[in-house]
Amino acid sequence: MTEADRVAKVLETLKTAAHSPTHAALPILNALIGLVQADGEAPLEVEEARSTAFMAVCEIGKALHRGQPAGHLWARAIDATERGKSLAG
Repeated sequence: MTEADRVAKVLETLKTAAHSPTHAALPILNALIGLVQADGEAPLEVEEARSTAFMAVCEIGKALHRGQPAGHLWARAIDATERGKSLAG
């Protein structure tokens, strides 16, 4: 799977999870971890976008797990992933 394919899949899945009930969103996010983790070297800008997206997904997961509001976190994760998509081609 190319970097562009991975990022597109993450973006699609994030948007689905954002519109899902909390009990359904958490398992969806857990399935993303393998896709947002680094898989080989990439240009610094791509690595930075990937890292930002990874951390944003983790923050959403923590908030959902703790029963805290995560509304504001979804936009950050989606924005970081869209930035990564633009860099990946």
